[in-house]
Amino acid sequence: MSSATAQSRLLSGDSEPAFIYGTAWKKDTTSKLVQDAIRAGFRAIDTAAQPRHYQEDLVGEGLRQVYKDGLLKRGDLYIQTKYTTPAGQDMNRMPYHPLDPLETQIQVSVASSLNNLRPNEDDQEGSYLDCLLLHSPLPTIEQTILAWKILESYVPNKIRALGISNVTLPVLQAINDNATVKPSVVQNRFYPATKYNMPLRAFCREHSIKYQSFWTLTGNPNLLRSETVRILADSAKVSTSIALYALVMDLGVVVLNGTTSTDHMDEDLSGIQAVKKWAMADLERWYQIRAKFQRMVEP
Repeated sequence: MSSATAQSRLLSGDSEPAFIYGTAWKKDTTSKLVQDAIRAGFRAIDTAAQPRHYQEDLVGEGLRQVYKDGLLKRGDLYIQTKYTTPAGQDMNRMPYHPLDPLETQIQVSVASSLNNLRPNEDDQEGSYLDCLLLHSPLPTIEQTILAWKILESYVPNKIRALGISNVTLPVLQAINDNATVKPSVVQNRFYPATKYNMPLRAFCREHSIKYQSFWTLTGNPNLLRSETVRILADSAKVSTSIALYALVMDLGVVVLNGTTSTDHMDEDLSGIQAVKKWAMADLERWYQIRAKFQRMVEP
């Protein structure tokens, strides 16, 4: 049974970190929620240089408070942000001028992120990003690859890895084929409209690219109500939300979790551990449930 156990990403640890804390739409509560998430046990944070939906400066404020309080050091956390094109920005609030050349847009955006997320209030010199994502492909493949090449100049000193969000398989393949610094992260909606990105996720597995999901709960009401998820929830004595999270993680997906409830932060993290504990105690039942779930999303 030990060889079978290794095939479960949830049980083997290949699904770590359990969650990335998503900071979109948190507005003025962003700093407090980032601190709450880290205190609860989150060790990865997602944000973006997109004031329309994110308060990246308040993410940095929350992180610096955590460091100041001695809870963690910068190296204990994974922090990723994004460059967002003008099409995704609020024209009245953006980190660069929309008419700037692409290279200038990216340089100004990255500089603003490094400043916002600096670990020390008065010193940007030691600031770095674990990953920076293109928030979406640019209008053409050529522009997307050009943007990628510009970002490569920051690796590995100021940016450790690169990724892309809201991407299709052909675009991801084109980036991978043309990149010196290969993609490390893809962040997409995991939901039925894209058939759960099956071919794209297979490509990610083949090329050691971490696939991150958002809209995991809101985009999947049918999965959440499914008998398979309910059976796991009842068996492990967790909520259906946690059961779905666990089954998605077992696919090798890193889940974004943007809860604003400190109770849910604690429950989600402890709930994943509860599912692992139950699964280890009843491996046969766990493998039956996960097999049924895989047939639902990977027919």
